[in-house]
Amino acid sequence: MPKSLSDALARNAKPKTKPYKMVDGEGLFLLVMPNGSKYWRLKYFFAGKEKLLALGVYPEVSLADARDRRMQARKVLAAGNDPSKAKKQAKHLATVKAANTFEAIAREWYDQRKHEWSPKTAGMVHDRLERHILPRLGHRPISEINAPEVLAVLRVVEGSGALEMTRRVMHICSQTFMYAIATGRAERNPVTDLRGALKTPVTKHRAYLRESELPSYLKKLSAYEGTPLTKLALRFLLLTFVRTTELRGARWEEIRWRKAEWRIAPERMKMAEEHVVPLPTQAIALLREIQEHSGTRQYLFPNEINPSTFMSENTMLYALYRMGYRSRATGHGFRSTASTILNENGFRPDVIERQLAHTERNSVRAAYNHAQYLPERREMMQWWADYIDGLAAKK
Repeated sequence: MPKSLSDALARNAKPKTKPYKMVDGEGLFLLVMPNGSKYWRLKYFFAGKEKLLALGVYPEVSLADARDRRMQARKVLAAGNDPSKAKKQAKHLATVKAANTFEAIAREWYDQRKHEWSPKTAGMVHDRLERHILPRLGHRPISEINAPEVLAVLRVVEGSGALEMTRRVMHICSQTFMYAIATGRAERNPVTDLRGALKTPVTKHRAYLRESELPSYLKKLSAYEGTPLTKLALRFLLLTFVRTTELRGARWEEIRWRKAEWRIAPERMKMAEEHVVPLPTQAIALLREIQEHSGTRQYLFPNEINPSTFMSENTMLYALYRMGYRSRATGHGFRSTASTILNENGFRPDVIERQLAHTERNSVRAAYNHAQYLPERREMMQWWADYIDGLAAKK
C-alpha cells in the first residue's frame, strides 16, 4: 500500500486555525495543531469500538519510528489485546522498575538506618555506596541483579588490595538486598551465592600487653618524663579501657562527680549510644590531678598546640614508642588486656562486653543490660583499679 506521508511533508506541514490530520495509512496519521505541534496517532478498533493510541510527538518520533510503533501496536491487537491498555501497563512497569532500582532502594535503606549510626559511620557507608556500588549497580532493577554482577563490583575493590573494604562493601550490598526482600521488591539476596568467591582478609589483632608485662609497663609509665597530661591520659586509659578516640575527646561536662560516672555522649560512641563508665576511687583521684592541668578547658586532654581541640591521636602512641613499646602495645590494646584479665578472673562475659561498649543488637535486651549490669560493672571497675594498684606495688 503506497504511503501518503513523507518526512518532508510532515516537516513542512503548516498549522491552520483548526487541528487537521495528515493520513499515512493503516490507521496512522499526523495530527497538526493550531500552535504548530504535531502528534502521531493510531486509529484502531477493539471490541467493536473505535479507539486512538498516542504514538509520540513529531519530530522527536520520526515517520519511520511512528510506522514501527504502528506495527507493534497491530501485533498486540492481533494477539487479542488492547494496545492502549498494553501501553499503560508497560508505562507502569517502567515506573515500577525506575522506583525499584538498586540505587533507589539503597538510598531508602540508608535513610532508614542512618539514625542508628554515628555521623562518622553514616559518612563512611554513604561514601562506599557512592564510590564503589552505585556507579555500577545503581541503574539496575534490583530484582534483576545476579551474583556475577555483584561479584564484578566487588572484584574491582578487591583488585586494589583493600580486602577489608571489599568485605564492608559486600555487607552493604547484602543489607540492601535484604531490605528489598523485606519490602517486597526482590525475592532473593544474590550476595549469599558469593561465599568463598572472594579473598578473606587476614585479621590483624592490635598489639596488647599480657598480665606478666603489666608490672614493667607501670614502672616505665611512672618514670616517663613526657608531658604530664600525656602521662595522665595513659594512666586514665588503662583504668577505664575505653577506645582512644573516646578518651581523647573526653569533656569535663561528661564527668558526673557525685555519681562517680563518666557518661560519654552518644555522638562520640561507635554505636551512637551513650556509654557509662563507672569511676573507681583511683579514677576520681586521677581526675583531680588532670583537673589541675586542664580544669578550665573544655577537654580533659586538650591539644598542646591548639587547646580548643583535643589531644592528637598520635600523642599517646608516640609516648608508648618512647617507652619502648613500638609494635608491642597500642592505646587500643589496653581493651584487650583488660578483657583478657577480667575474663580470667571470673567476671561475667556479658558484663565485660557491656563495659567495652560492644553493644547488644537487640534493643530490648540492650536496655535491660544497660540498667541491670551497672552495679556489677561498678564492682568490676573498682576491682580492676585495685588490681592495677597491686601490680604497680610489685617489685
